[in-house]
Amino acid sequence: MIKLIGAIIIIIATTWTGFEAARNFSDRPKQLRALRSALQSLEAEIMYSHTPLHEAARRLAAQLANPLSRFFEGFANKLTNTETTVKDAWETSLQEIWKLTALKQGEFEIMKQFGETLGRHDRFSQQKQILLTLSHLEREEADAIDRQAKYEKMLKSLGFLSGLLLIILLF
Repeated sequence: MIKLIGAIIIIIATTWTGFEAARNFSDRPKQLRALRSALQSLEAEIMYSHTPLHEAARRLAAQLANPLSRFFEGFANKLTNTETTVKDAWETSLQEIWKLTALKQGEFEIMKQFGETLGRHDRFSQQKQILLTLSHLEREEADAIDRQAKYEKMLKSLGFLSGLLLIILLF
């Protein structure tokens, strides 16, 4: 009886580990879609509403889910509460939340480069920068979807099967 309970605990633990490892592959495309949507909203705020950057960031924070809402909220707070440049506020906010995301270093570099141009140009040049960033993120999203299709199911199965192997070896 104790062996059976131990085997069940091992299967549950390894399966859960496999699902947690696979979650990163499913979260990344979702977060990239949300990030692209946020940048499209930012473009609309800049181009059509002529909203100040800190106010646009606050509006985005209210619309988005974590961790992106925390990013835009932190960015807006840094712009209004500290003496900093837009570039530094953007980069600091990115670094603060990046570990909480499922996004990769490539997306970090894209967003960092976008932050370097943010607020430095007229509206139309800014729109071009947003569109360029969106195209880069679209490419990254396609890669994320491809990786999700390849590896998500494998990791889930690997968790379960490693539990079975462990049970066979132990018993």
